[in-house]
Amino acid sequence: MITVHHLNNSRSQRVLWLLEELGLPYEIKHYQRDPKTMLAPPELRAVHPLGKSPVITDDGLTIAESGAILEYLVDRYGDGRLKPVAGTEDALRYRYWMHYAEGSAMPPLLLKLVFDRIERAPMPFFVKPIARGIAAKAKRTFVQPQIDNHMNYLEAQLARQPWFAGADFTAADVQMSFPLEAAAQRGGPVAKQPRITDFLQRIHARPAYRRALERGGPYALMGGSD
Repeated sequence: MITVHHLNNSRSQRVLWLLEELGLPYEIKHYQRDPKTMLAPPELRAVHPLGKSPVITDDGLTIAESGAILEYLVDRYGDGRLKPVAGTEDALRYRYWMHYAEGSAMPPLLLKLVFDRIERAPMPFFVKPIARGIAAKAKRTFVQPQIDNHMNYLEAQLARQPWFAGADFTAADVQMSFPLEAAAQRGGPVAKQPRITDFLQRIHARPAYRRALERGGPYALMGGSD
């Protein structure tokens, strides 16, 4: 039995989604973020030394990192489903998006989250203007332009084909769901990117996505907006 060590409002939601797409049996061990720090609880360190999610255990193996987990599940259990045929251009695109999601798309979104928290954090009154001014300038001159650049790039990619790896839905679309949901919530409105909006609407309407929400519980990133 595959066990998903599932942290609320996290990347592990897409692991549940992929398992539902593959129709695999699995069990969930739930973990809740600290309501003040929003960090994962220390119990996750008993599963993996970094104490982060997603992590799965399967057949004596412990596997961390979203992309590695999705590739493992598709390669071991997919029976050719949810990935392009090896050696094709679609397969190359598939590999690219599996790595791009966390390697390129997520860093500016995480920076925005950090600077947003700095702006809202309690601090001595004489420090507030300086700290908030630095955070606001960093977002305005670097972080938001980077997010906008990525969103324009992704909008253009989805203009070429309906799914990230090509004409067919694959695990690359599952992997790409999190940065796009995070962008919709943290990076500003995506109304300027109709194809991204359409992509999010299509994945949210998939029966497997809905079943994963029912199994995983509330997911604050789903359908997030500015």
